[in-house]
Amino acid sequence: MPDLSFQVVGADVTPYAMVPLLTFRLRVTNASPDETIHNVVLRAQIQIETTRRKYRPEEEKRLRDLFGEPERWGQTLRAMLWTHASVVVPPFVGETTAEVPVSCSYDFNVAATKYFYALEDGEIPLDFLFSGSVFYQDPLGALQVSPISWTQEARFRLPVATWKQLMEAYYPNTAWVQLRRDVFDRLYQYKVDHGIPTWEQAIERILPAVNEGAPA
Repeated sequence: MPDLSFQVVGADVTPYAMVPLLTFRLRVTNASPDETIHNVVLRAQIQIETTRRKYRPEEEKRLRDLFGEPERWGQTLRAMLWTHASVVVPPFVGETTAEVPVSCSYDFNVAATKYFYALEDGEIPLDFLFSGSVFYQDPLGALQVSPISWTQEARFRLPVATWKQLMEAYYPNTAWVQLRRDVFDRLYQYKVDHGIPTWEQAIERILPAVNEGAPA
């Protein structure tokens, strides 16, 4: 019976995809090096291990939106579910490398986007929790199937620079903000009434008034 182990060995920006896409390189190793694996239907739950890195003061300020004041992080800083991914690993014997595509959101209503954007540099500690099925050939040549052990996981430290490179490639010098329809309608009417050509100029026109009215 196969005894598979998994190691994430790298991550790359995928150019020209329909959505921002990171491709993780996954090394799959069978403890029985002569056993023929027909394929692996693999699923991964990817978690952000927020407690496994330190944060700079500026990062702490931006992360208050997620975790509250730093004094409370002992209670609020917990692992976060980022996303799920799946891949079919083709036939191999012994060891192989597979590519796991993971789509990334730039929606600032998504907690993972807020977290990634708040980080200046360093690495994002990730934990891949695997499940799925292995199809293999037994010693008599018959096709067999067995589940992947629920204990299988792999840690990986994704460079913050890689995520920033991804978003810059797909959204150069821009960011997305989602608004309620009624708020958008008011902003749009303000833009039209004042003859403002771009959304950036409309918001820049509003911001000084907001800052002047902000509490000291």
